[in-house]
Amino acid sequence: MSKKHIEECVRTSLEGYFKDLRGTEPDGMYEMMVRVVEKPLLEVVMQHAEQNQSRAAEWLGLNRNTLRKKLVEHKLLK
Repeated sequence: MSKKHIEECVRTSLEGYFKDLRGTEPDGMYEMMVRVVEKPLLEVVMQHAEQNQSRAAEWLGLNRNTLRKKLVEHKLLK
């Protein structure tokens, strides 16, 4: 799957979101998008990194402590 395909999935999802609003104005979209994308991103990366936080942080371009904080926020730490 290419970066372009991921972008198209996001575009399609956002168009569906606006359609579902039926003319109602959205609120807090940026934060909503960050939250809904961040959790599955962290889940998949942690799975592929075999739960190794240092490796996952490197792949994500994050500090390990930042990654750990995000994992706790999303309740992904066991």
